[in-house]
Amino acid sequence: MKVADIMTKEVDTCTPQTSLQEAAAKMKEINVGSIPIVDNDKLIGIITDRDIVVRGIADNISLDTAVSEILSESMVTGSQDMSVEDAAELMADHQIRRLPIVDNDKVVGIVSLGDIAVKDKSYGNADIALDEVSEPAEPEK
Repeated sequence: MKVADIMTKEVDTCTPQTSLQEAAAKMKEINVGSIPIVDNDKLIGIITDRDIVVRGIADNISLDTAVSEILSESMVTGSQDMSVEDAAELMADHQIRRLPIVDNDKVVGIVSLGDIAVKDKSYGNADIALDEVSEPAEPEK
């Protein structure tokens, strides 16, 4: 099965100038935990709900701050023609729960662990990724 068969194709995005508050409100509205950040249709980063909390609120950054200040720039991406198994392994290797799917740097979809678990009936792929992504973190004290 190919990623194109299970990915979410209509992906909401934000621009680098979008405020943290606007990004958080959009996440709430569409019930997602991350939003790709695009500039002139080119994927330049991704912001997660965790980024907003850990890099924003915890550091007392104003909610009016642009997402470009705290977004994750080093991203792992996939392609529409890769297999679901390859996508799951890529997600496991990089311990990520969401994989932006790009074509010529443009976001054409996104795949989550949930998509793999629900839409890929082999289920083993989700188990592979979930085992690796869900390794417990050791708190720094």
